[in-house]
Amino acid sequence: MKHIPVLVQEVIKNLAPHPNENFVDLTLGHGGHALEILKKTAPKGKLLAVEQDPIAIGEAEKNLAPFKNRVTILQGNFKEIGLLIRKWRNVEISGVLIDLGPNTQQLSTEDIGLSFQGDAPLDMRLDPGIQKSASDILNKFSQKEIENILYTGEERYARAIAKKIVFARNLNSIETTSQLVEVIRQATPPDYRFNRKTHFATGTFRALRLAVNDELGNLKSVLPQVVSILSPGGRLVVITFHSLEDRIVKHFLRDRIDLEVLSPKPIMASEEEITSNSSARSAKLRVAVKI
Repeated sequence: MKHIPVLVQEVIKNLAPHPNENFVDLTLGHGGHALEILKKTAPKGKLLAVEQDPIAIGEAEKNLAPFKNRVTILQGNFKEIGLLIRKWRNVEISGVLIDLGPNTQQLSTEDIGLSFQGDAPLDMRLDPGIQKSASDILNKFSQKEIENILYTGEERYARAIAKKIVFARNLNSIETTSQLVEVIRQATPPDYRFNRKTHFATGTFRALRLAVNDELGNLKSVLPQVVSILSPGGRLVVITFHSLEDRIVKHFLRDRIDLEVLSPKPIMASEEEITSNSSARSAKLRVAVKI
């Protein structure tokens, strides 16, 4: 399934790339946003791109092949940008993009288990180097630890689901997405499962993905590093996909005295884009400039 980047026009408008400027894309994915940045920064603008998924890097390399002399792709977690940037010899950085959340291909990849559609191993690791998988958490963590993970991920029935997980794993270890969906179904009331715009397993799956990949911790870690590498007048653009991420970004941008927030309210996708790409429905873009 091909991944379609969200808010492309809004990203370019707010990053405002000009010829020969240098940018950093901390969540390269398949290179959709990077491609447009490179077009705008011709003929000599450079792009440093960071991506932890080796499969996504392979796709991005193909998509960005015409610009290979102006792009440097590094595999790693964006929380390491303070170290990764040392491998790049471009002092002036005019903008940084962070597009959070898994891409469409990751959601549909059977061996990762990010989706509750179908049946797949409960892995959820976006970086193969991460030690603990989702099944490790479900089968080895205490009931209270699982409850805290689900509660942090804003799962309404965190306590009931955690209790049911422990009960179920005592009978058989929980190893697949379909097993987990059934556990969630048994732990939640019918009105919660049927009177919702989203699938009843959405909150639990999201909470586990966040925990496995430490996504909120990584976001808190990377934001101050990004400000430190930005040149004065450089712009930071962040796209989030749920309230947990957006809250962290909003408070960070608001509290930094060396940033001027350019988006008091988040920028959302147009109805036209949402119609053609449903993933854009929950996307929120925030932008700030370094003073």
